[in-house]
Amino acid sequence: MEKSGTQGLQRAVGGLIFGTAAIGAGLLWWSVSDTASRAAEPKDGLVLGAWHLLYDTEMPSVSTLAAAAGLALLFAAGVALLERRIANRARRSDDGHRLPLSPRHVMAETRGQFHGEVTLTVLVPAHNEEQAITGTLAALFAQSYRPQRVIVVADNCTDDTVALALRAGADVIESQGNVHKKAGALNQALARVLPAQGENDLVMVMDADTSLDAGFLDAVVRRMTEDRGLMAIGGLFYGEEGKGLIGQFQRNEYLRYGRDLRRRRGRVFVLTGTATVFRPRALRTVAEERGRMLPGVPGDVYDTLVLTEDNEITLALKTLGGLVISPADCTVVTEVMPTWRGLWVQRLRWQRGALENLGEYGMRPATFRYWAQQLGIGYGVIALMSYLLMMALMTLSFDSWVWFPFWLGTGMVFTVERIITVWPGGWRARLLAATLFPELAYALFLDIVYLKGIIDMSLGRTASWGTVVQTPTHRTVDA
Repeated sequence: MEKSGTQGLQRAVGGLIFGTAAIGAGLLWWSVSDTASRAAEPKDGLVLGAWHLLYDTEMPSVSTLAAAAGLALLFAAGVALLERRIANRARRSDDGHRLPLSPRHVMAETRGQFHGEVTLTVLVPAHNEEQAITGTLAALFAQSYRPQRVIVVADNCTDDTVALALRAGADVIESQGNVHKKAGALNQALARVLPAQGENDLVMVMDADTSLDAGFLDAVVRRMTEDRGLMAIGGLFYGEEGKGLIGQFQRNEYLRYGRDLRRRRGRVFVLTGTATVFRPRALRTVAEERGRMLPGVPGDVYDTLVLTEDNEITLALKTLGGLVISPADCTVVTEVMPTWRGLWVQRLRWQRGALENLGEYGMRPATFRYWAQQLGIGYGVIALMSYLLMMALMTLSFDSWVWFPFWLGTGMVFTVERIITVWPGGWRARLLAATLFPELAYALFLDIVYLKGIIDMSLGRTASWGTVVQTPTHRTVDA
């Protein structure tokens, strides 16, 4: 009965998100299209010589613009205020039953006790990663803070991953009978590692195709030493070099994501699977609460039924009151997809996984920000597609180009914003942002992926994992 109810909620997630976003878009459209107070009559265009199109070259009235801007600011401010209130309540709570990982509760339990020096164990899940594993381990061992133990979690490997890992100086744990991919392999490794971990022992999980900047581990250990209430630190990731135009699209996207996180002072949306450090207390508590406060199999750290285990464990930690961040001094380089097909597979898995996680957790304080984010994405999909549709209709209906000064000015402001937000990425990033339309096409591609995820979930279609085999490029990031 419970499983049926959860599946029903998951199927309703897509309709709820996109329906609400469509209502918001419709209200805004009605607001800015109000022409009752205008003196000029709308002009008439002909689309492909068959359909009439009315258009107006005047800008919306000042009152209409003020109303639209006010609604947008009100929504954004409301989300921000509610998010802050929810986060502050979790941090200040001393309710160990409802929020067992809240900073106040954890600090009260550990006050006045010395648990030894901080140590770090690194788990590197790997499935046939012979092309990347040597470089990844070399970057790990070259850290300014050297981890006490590095373990490659070899999951059903049929290549030389194990031999190369041992040759590089790492320990190896090979999964046994695992059919749950990365999450299942990590659960097996953590079952062996966690029992020996103390309060000040840290566990990092990082992808085999990721390179850490030279000061990553040093910054993590310093922050964990100074703040006993901090449960996890995620890496701020940047895209690797290369892979042509599609690689630059992704690098620009990751630059903007990193900028957003810095502006939020590290308050992270997702503890990225590229590299995240956990306190053992956090992982053990998650495993204990599976099947009670959290979805999943009791005793498992990672939920093996989800597509995006990093997103799910972030929700799990926040649900339990855990404080998690991605600070600006913890940066990593991760792979970018080399083909549009590979990008489609990756992003469809990310989007579908995020939606399914929300369906599993439902509406609760820890997920409020995520629901608002999905509504914002849905609204953005409608807005971009409407804009591109109107551009196409205008092009097809006019004998000569018609300039709309207001919308031209709006587009210029948007272009400047796109350039500024990728400025640290160098001249290639800035040039791509300045041309605007290629990035709009990339955004449209991601919007189509979003719609595909919404449709598949609403129709109850079975999700697939999807993998892309490639040779990553490693480089060091300047912190």
